Amino acid sequence: MTDQFSLKLDTPAYKGTVSINTGLFINGQWLKSVNPEKLDVVNPATGKIVTSVEGGCSKDIDIAVDAAEKAYKTSWGLKVPGSTRGQMLLNLAKLIEENADEFAALEALNCGKPFGQAQQEIAGCVNEFKYYAGWADKVHGKTIETTENKMAYTRHEPYGVVAAIIPWNGPMMMLSWKVAPALATGNTIIVKPSELTPLSALKFASLVNEAGIPPGVINIVNGTGPAVGEAMAYHPRIRKLAFTGSTLTGRKIQEASAKSNLKVITLELGGKSPNIIFDDADLEQAIKWASFGIFANMGQACCAGSRIFVQEGIYDKFIEGFAAAAHYLQQNTGDPFSGKALHGPQTSSGQFDRIMSYINSGKTDGAHILSGGERDGNEGYFIKPTIFTEVKPNMKIAQEEIFGPVGVVIKFKTEEEVIEMANNTTYGLACGVFTENVSRAIRVAHALEAGTAWINTYHTIETMVPFGGYKQSGIGREQGEYALENYTQVKAVHINIGLKL
Repeated sequence: MTDQFSLKLDTPAYKGTVSINTGLFINGQWLKSVNPEKLDVVNPATGKIVTSVEGGCSKDIDIAVDAAEKAYKTSWGLKVPGSTRGQMLLNLAKLIEENADEFAALEALNCGKPFGQAQQEIAGCVNEFKYYAGWADKVHGKTIETTENKMAYTRHEPYGVVAAIIPWNGPMMMLSWKVAPALATGNTIIVKPSELTPLSALKFASLVNEAGIPPGVINIVNGTGPAVGEAMAYHPRIRKLAFTGSTLTGRKIQEASAKSNLKVITLELGGKSPNIIFDDADLEQAIKWASFGIFANMGQACCAGSRIFVQEGIYDKFIEGFAAAAHYLQQNTGDPFSGKALHGPQTSSGQFDRIMSYINSGKTDGAHILSGGERDGNEGYFIKPTIFTEVKPNMKIAQEEIFGPVGVVIKFKTEEEVIEMANNTTYGLACGVFTENVSRAIRVAHALEAGTAWINTYHTIETMVPFGGYKQSGIGREQGEYALENYTQVKAVHINIGLKL
């Protein structure tokens, strides 16, 4: 028997009980690991342990692959009509929606997200499953004209057993981005949530059987990267793997694929995204969006607008307003369940330490701290929203991904100059352009080397619009119709209707 975790919460934002099974969910059952290990789960607002969950190992991945493979061959895949798969995805969407506040509470408890922001993310997860439910019976190939004596057509077939490694900054959202299109296209899946933030994935697992999903179609295996993630990356019978996380780990996963079975890899990796504010921008709106662009989710977003380029004509007014926005967030920093907090803690002690080391690097290199730059309070992993000015493009804080509430502001003169500076990075996930000149907006957005370009907005991700990076920010696209390509392989069929030898 695996353990149950239950916690009654009586807070301004949420009153109720959250409960999960802390085991591994494999083949529709809750199991203990073959090599039992417990992983502590910490509340980042307090730094205290909330509970512990079962930690898996490579042998557990073997068991999960066996279950997923059997399900694919017998009760899922193309043996199940797309309309039926779509209905089951709708069932999942309905169940997530019915339990939305509990999911949000788990994200707030485990990740430190302010409860209201967690609610918005869970609503996005519901939309994700609804969207791909609609696609499940619309994945098809085409007939191709060749000659009168021959017919040719294509089929878009699932890979079979696929895997997903989920990051800690948006666990339930990232799970939905991968599970929904994988199931819609007929694959079975093994999911490894982050060992830091497994709670919402385990809650999700508790709904799988109720949604009517056959055993083995969805498997959730908790564990560390070396114990579980590596086993997935090297496994010879996992045909495709999707990963969201650091570029360093993405490299290791690609290497593992090359050394094992050349499994198809989708990578959504790091970023150091430029956000460009021109003189003619709506200054008030640009300040608000720039603040949202870097400080949303406490800066723990791969597409955060962390390099903020401001044209010299409005630079002084911008930094005055930007500092005020950071100060407002600092005044509204606190317990994610307070009902008032807009800014919460960093998700882990390790990430807290990493961010503080970058802040210290900025100070050492001579950048000026306009706001923040220090711990907030004595409990938990809170960092004040931080802004650096007088930043040179070659400084460490301007080149490396910090993944925290730290924005660097750089002054520029001309459009040509800022495009060159913005593109001077190994990353290419996202970018922002703020200007009232439509021609300039389109021209600059096209010139920037990034997979997503936002004009007069930031962080406005849509379910139906593809998301992914250029350069070392990743491979492949998630979201929208484009994500279906990640989970299908094209078969060409040639039929002879008249050719004679």
